[in-house]
Amino acid sequence: MFRRLRHFIGTLNAKGGGGANAKRLLAVRPKQVQVEPAMLETVQEIAVYIHRFHNLDLFQQGWYQIKLSMRWEDGGRELPGTPARVVQYEVPELGSDEIFMVWRIDDVDHSFFTQPFRIKYVRQDVLLSVMISFNLAVGIDESSSSSSVILKFELLHAPISENESVLQAALDAFPAAVHELRVPPKALLGLHTYCPLHFDSYHAVLIELSIHVVRLKAGTNTNQKKVPSDSSLLGVVAGEHDHGKDGNYQVIDGVSYVGTKELAVIKALFASRATLLEELQKISKAIDQKIDDLADANLDFGTNMSISPRTRSYLKTSTSQKLEQSLGEKSNEHVGYGSNGMLLPSLSKEELVDAFQTLGNQLSVIWNAFLKFHRNNRIRIVEYLRGVWANDRRTEWAIWMVHSRMEVHKRMMNAVDDASPYAVRGKILAARKPSEDPSHVSISRAELHRKSIAQMKINSQAIQDLHIFGDPARIPIIFIEQTTIKSLEQNTVNGSSSFGNLDKNETSIIPILGHPLVPKSFSTCGRRNGRVLKAVVFVHGFQGHHLDLRLVRNQWLLIDPGAECLMSEVNEEKTSGDFQEMGGRLAEEVASFLRKKIDLGSRSGPYRVVKLSFVGHSIGNIIVRTALTDAAMQPYLKYLHTYMSISGPHLGYLYSSNSLFNSGLWLLKKLKGAHCMHQLTFTDDADIQKTFFYKLNKQKTLENFKNVILLSSPQDGYVPYHSARIEACYAATLDSKRGPIFMEMLNSCLDQIHAPSTERRTFVRCDVNFDTSSQGRNLNTMIGRAAHIEFLETDIFAKFIMWSFSEFFT
Repeated sequence: MFRRLRHFIGTLNAKGGGGANAKRLLAVRPKQVQVEPAMLETVQEIAVYIHRFHNLDLFQQGWYQIKLSMRWEDGGRELPGTPARVVQYEVPELGSDEIFMVWRIDDVDHSFFTQPFRIKYVRQDVLLSVMISFNLAVGIDESSSSSSVILKFELLHAPISENESVLQAALDAFPAAVHELRVPPKALLGLHTYCPLHFDSYHAVLIELSIHVVRLKAGTNTNQKKVPSDSSLLGVVAGEHDHGKDGNYQVIDGVSYVGTKELAVIKALFASRATLLEELQKISKAIDQKIDDLADANLDFGTNMSISPRTRSYLKTSTSQKLEQSLGEKSNEHVGYGSNGMLLPSLSKEELVDAFQTLGNQLSVIWNAFLKFHRNNRIRIVEYLRGVWANDRRTEWAIWMVHSRMEVHKRMMNAVDDASPYAVRGKILAARKPSEDPSHVSISRAELHRKSIAQMKINSQAIQDLHIFGDPARIPIIFIEQTTIKSLEQNTVNGSSSFGNLDKNETSIIPILGHPLVPKSFSTCGRRNGRVLKAVVFVHGFQGHHLDLRLVRNQWLLIDPGAECLMSEVNEEKTSGDFQEMGGRLAEEVASFLRKKIDLGSRSGPYRVVKLSFVGHSIGNIIVRTALTDAAMQPYLKYLHTYMSISGPHLGYLYSSNSLFNSGLWLLKKLKGAHCMHQLTFTDDADIQKTFFYKLNKQKTLENFKNVILLSSPQDGYVPYHSARIEACYAATLDSKRGPIFMEMLNSCLDQIHAPSTERRTFVRCDVNFDTSSQGRNLNTMIGRAAHIEFLETDIFAKFIMWSFSEFFT
């Protein structure tokens, strides 16, 4: 009725009757009905595609299930996200004992449960292939809200049971692990991303997800109110709804114009439409598949919809300059001021509703076309989004990674040289204050960087893992020094055969928050047309367990699922003996492991490439280097690829400054007769040049690796800082007797790392500064054990390093 009346008023205007006739016509109708200002409702739809569940290292067999729920982070909205649709892309085969029952929705807490599935063995895959969409209501008051959405994933576990009712009750009893993701406000307008989900260290799994976010139209609710006989249209609108301070309607020359809140809804829908189209174009182009349902769709604003030419002009182009102008605080046409002095935009009430309907309908068409397109191309879409995610994480995690240049190695004379922290332009410095010790300097830099993180603007357009972003200041800070050694061919082309001549451009100099510049691999062994065996050996430290490095191993497997991992067990409960014996046992274990893998693989044809990598913790690094000198390992030295040392005492304990730890070493030597401790402290022989460590560092144990990565921590009191980093020690400059011997060992190690090679090689030092504020002051922190063990109990530092330098681990 109102539409017909508006059409009649337009006819009067066209015939010259003008607005006065319209007002008189309305005035003589005492009980006409006037539409209230539209309450524009939108809905936040978040679709989660759960692709597969991969068991990396769950400790318990049994039935598992994933529970998913969503909520607004601010807690101001009572209703959580509600499951809106579920699409099972693939149905499990009948009779399978790995899938039990079906997915379900809990109407009480508005949560979604995948079907229970049975986990029997390590590295087991369960294909879930289900898309679940949640709707979260967004009223007009929340259209410009800064609230985020929290996605809560719960891992449910139950022991093996054949009884359905007993199984479901056990699953619902208590979650085994919980992990939350945050969708920040800017990402709520449009997002398509891959998102690998991991639970805690006791539930090492990978759940492959892709998350798709869009803002849609929910509908337009109108309330009807009678118009008093003595009121005109102007009186009703201006008298009851002229609230400039609330951003509602304003009346100018008898026409009602909308305020900032209503326009924010249009702006949000317009941004959602633009983002959705842009992302779909990227995905379609990346996987080389057209979206058929959009190819024939007419997405031009207002072409087949009855909207005014004025509104169409606001929505006509993709850049939509007029729309952007009308959504700002200033406009060149039809403007007015509210009671708060804000300059109101110039979109009328009718134009607002038309724009809302047009945008909402188009978004619905595009979104449904995407969901159908995703179902038909889900695997290729996940693969594409996975690659985008990996690249983006390098930038995101750069917040906690500070890159700097590593000086070119030169042989050190008189204990220091240009590369030493105790020298300036080749001149020996005077004794420094303890506060200027490199470990103290590193700790101070980390604290300053933590303070700067609190002031940084975290990326607000990507999914945030709350394990990291829940409290960013508590995440480890990593200082990275990297240098690349040219191959012999490169040096020859450059007119020099000296391995010390490194072009400055070959060193990665990366600012904070910059894109990490991961050097390209020049290895000739990565030929795609040949079969590759990639073996990784993990070696525990003193009195350790073969699973000590399982978190690092799991990160390695996430990067390279095809890697064959050996968690060394031969030296468990035998780490107090002679390093030579421990190294011999490790060499035999690794050689046997490689022989079996090579023989097994030869049934399908010989391996054209073998890559052998080592990861050691603490004295496990000395065992690794000793094993490389054993005869059993000689045939495999040519396969050495990456060596990652985690807090390894490569130069021994000759200059350990931790008096408490030194006392513990003395007790171990006296009371336990630990021979390895005599070797670590150079007391296994009266002549220092006949000690084990001196001889070990003279042998070429590091020369054959393509990548050498040294991880250290200035908070680690168990291993001398300089020994873990293989760098100069200030105490050696004051020791005229043993100092030259120490520098001889140091030069020997660095010469090996920088030795000429037929392939390009990389040397990286990573200084990891853990947050120990929550640990308080106790014996572990006092003696430095806390940081030494933290390398084994957290994997965030490994995640940052390994994903940022992924080519070293593939």
